[in-house]
Amino acid sequence: MTSARFARLAGSCPERVVVAPSIERGRAASSGCGARTFASAICVLASVGVLTLSAAAAQGQAWPVKPVRVVVTTVPGPLDTFARLITDKLAIVLGQPLVIENRPGAGGNIGAEAVARSPADGYTLLFAIDTTFTVNPSVYKTLPFDPVRDFSTVSVPITYGQMLAVNPEVPANTVAELVTLARNRPMTYASGGNGSPSHLTAAYFLSVVGAQMAHIPYKGTGQSVVDVVAGQVNTIFAVVTGVLPHVKAGRLRALGISSATRSPLAPDVPTIIESGYPGFDASFAYALMAPAGTPEAIVQRLNREVQSALALPDIAEKDRLFDYLPTHLDPEQSALWLKQNRERWATVIRNAGIKID
Repeated sequence: MTSARFARLAGSCPERVVVAPSIERGRAASSGCGARTFASAICVLASVGVLTLSAAAAQGQAWPVKPVRVVVTTVPGPLDTFARLITDKLAIVLGQPLVIENRPGAGGNIGAEAVARSPADGYTLLFAIDTTFTVNPSVYKTLPFDPVRDFSTVSVPITYGQMLAVNPEVPANTVAELVTLARNRPMTYASGGNGSPSHLTAAYFLSVVGAQMAHIPYKGTGQSVVDVVAGQVNTIFAVVTGVLPHVKAGRLRALGISSATRSPLAPDVPTIIESGYPGFDASFAYALMAPAGTPEAIVQRLNREVQSALALPDIAEKDRLFDYLPTHLDPEQSALWLKQNRERWATVIRNAGIKID
């Protein structure tokens, strides 16, 4: 029976049922007693139905009524900083604390698994680098979760690119000159590790330009940049904030930006697209996710609140300083972004033979 019919029935119920004062009067009225009894039962059922629906609606509207756990898949660093900026703003509008829990390891897989196995009630969320969902399915033999079926995508709030930089001793001032050099002599590139964004971007770049370089992986971007500055490795793709101080000091030379738009921190550095390779876009992102089955109303509200937070002047300024580009994507568009990049990186990874043991 529909809620509308329950409501109509409840509205037509008598306030009370009058019981006949004697058996004789009850017998005389027996022809209508069954009808009255049936109507009374229906009224009770209708009232219960209306109360149940009202309670369910009130519960949905009341979320959250307790603190929300937010699992971050890295140690304190760029992702953790961004997650805290956003969750601090969300806590104000939601009226409940959002408690950060750092669960690093295995390229984000440990934290993602913990959230995938959590109740889908809106009280557990995940902040991860998008590679957990776009790259890991192709570089790990198995995953302890399904990146599509086990999650509801809330938001891909920001994207960011990387800067292509070379040691000043490398005789290349443009992307084209670097490509020519790589085609004619042995070259090396550093990365923050096998399967890291810097590794993937370089592999993608070399496949597009038709050149080869030897990969020198490091345990983290910091040391890889140091060795390019020292001249032990020729070149690197790294986040703009990680190499720009060296560029400004003359210790590195910037040649290009991997994303589709120039960096506001380095507006004079052209994109790879502008350098003669149309369609090249190696952007990465952060992803806010929830366990699959999280109520749609909660997912949509979280997305709206994240977008509102990104529009705040202090958050917008921090995004500019971090070289983050807000996306303004709704949950469906965010899920599509992850899907398209999962397909893009699967091709790059397969062609480059990238695997993580």
